[in-house]
Amino acid sequence: MWIDLDKLDRRRFLRGTAAALALPCFESFGSLRREHPKRLVCAYQPDGVPMPLPDDPAYEDWSWFPHGSGRDFRLTKCLEPLAPLRDRMTVLSGLSHPRVRAVHGHSNADQFLTGADTGARDDYKNSISLDQEYAARVGHETRFASLVMSTDGGTGTARGAHTLSFDRQGRAIPAAHKPKQIFDALFVTSDEDAARRLALDESALDDLLEDARALRKSLSSHDRASLDDYLDAVRATEHQVQKAKRWVNVPLPKVADHDLQLEVGPEDSRNYLQAMFGLMFLALQTDSTRVVTYQIGRENSVGISDYLSRAIGFPLAHQLSHETKNPGGWKNFGVYCRFLSEELHRFLDKLAATPEAGGDGHMLDNTLVLFGSASSAFHLSRNYPLLLFGGDNMGFEHGRYLNYAGANVFGGSWSGGTEPWQREFDYEDQPLSNLYVRMLQRLGVDAEAFADSTGALADI
Repeated sequence: MWIDLDKLDRRRFLRGTAAALALPCFESFGSLRREHPKRLVCAYQPDGVPMPLPDDPAYEDWSWFPHGSGRDFRLTKCLEPLAPLRDRMTVLSGLSHPRVRAVHGHSNADQFLTGADTGARDDYKNSISLDQEYAARVGHETRFASLVMSTDGGTGTARGAHTLSFDRQGRAIPAAHKPKQIFDALFVTSDEDAARRLALDESALDDLLEDARALRKSLSSHDRASLDDYLDAVRATEHQVQKAKRWVNVPLPKVADHDLQLEVGPEDSRNYLQAMFGLMFLALQTDSTRVVTYQIGRENSVGISDYLSRAIGFPLAHQLSHETKNPGGWKNFGVYCRFLSEELHRFLDKLAATPEAGGDGHMLDNTLVLFGSASSAFHLSRNYPLLLFGGDNMGFEHGRYLNYAGANVFGGSWSGGTEPWQREFDYEDQPLSNLYVRMLQRLGVDAEAFADSTGALADI
C-alpha cells in the first residue's frame, strides 16, 4: 500500500519518531548521488598501544609507532598489515587534546572527536564531534546523515562512552551494534513499514510540548535551561521527521551478495569485525551516508568489546595492556593490534578497489579515514596513535610518518606507583583539533577553527 506522507499530520510523524531519538544515526537512508562525494570515516581503538622503550628487545618488532620519520620509516609488526596502503597512509604522533592531557586515558574516548574538556570527575559537558560537524554540512544529501556504530552499542556513561558521536549540544548519539539490525535498516525495511512507524501515536509529542510550556512557568532558571536543552532535542526530531517524509517512499538501495555473517556477536570476534566494517563499506558504496563512526571498543574493559581479543587466542583485550611487564607481554599486545590492523586493511582495501560510481578513480580517493586512540602508552592521554588514509582527491599528501613528538615519546611497562598520565612533562603536543580543521577544510567545509584548535595543521 502506498502512503502519501504529505497528507499525514505532522503530529503523527513526531510521535512515530520518538523511537528515533534512541537511534538518531538511523534518521534517514539512501542516495541522491552526485559525482565524487566526499566521505568521512572515524574509527577508535581503546586502551592505547604497545610502546616498549628502545632498549627493550620488543622495541624493533612491537612498538606501535614506526621507526624513522618522514618518508623514510619502517612499519613494525603492529601496522605491517597496512603496508600495501603505505603510499595512501599518514602516521601521526605528538598530537592530543590539550584540555584532557592530565586525565586518565580510560576517561578520554568521549572527547576523541570533540576536543572538549570532559574532565576527570564531577560536572560533565561535551561538544559536537568532528563527524557531526561534517554531517551537518552534507547529511541532507543522503538518507543517513551519519551512521554511528560501536561494538558495545548505545551511549555508555559519562567518561565511559560507547559512541564517538555527539551532537551540537554535546549529547551522546547512541551507536548501533547489531549487524543484522543495521543491515535491515539500511537495505531491508519496507517503505510501507517505515511509513507506518512514522505515523504511529499522533498526539504524544504535542501533548509533551503543551505540558512543557505549562511546566516552564513554575521552574527555576536552572531547570528552565535543562528543559530548553531537552526541547532542543524535540525540535531536532521535528527536523528529522521532515527529512524522513522526503525519503520514506524512495526505494531502499539493493546490494549484491554481501557475504557477511550478520547473526554474529563480538564473541566471534573476527567475523563480527568483518561484519561491522563490511556494513560500513556497503553504507558508503550505496551512498546511504557519507559519514561513519565506529568505536571498536569501550575503554577500561567494560563491555562486550573486551572479547575481541579472542580472535587471536587471548581472553580479554584490555588485560593485554596491563600485562606488558610479563614475558612476551609486548608481543601479545602487539599481536592484538596487528589483528585490528588486518581488519582495518580489509575495509580500506575494498574502498581502494571499488570504482567510484559515475566518476573516475576509486572510493578511497574520496574517502577520508581516521583511525586512532585517545591514549598511547599505559593510560597516557598524550601522543595519540593516529592513522589517516585516503582522500587523495582532496589534496592529502600521504606516505609519511609525521612525528611531532620527536624524541619526547613516553613508553615502557607500568609496574606500580605513579602512572604516566600523572607525571609532569616539559613539552606539549600539538592540538589534535588542528588536524581536524585541516580535515574539514579538505572535505569542503569552510572551517577556520574546531574545538581548541590554534590553526590548521599545515604539513598534511
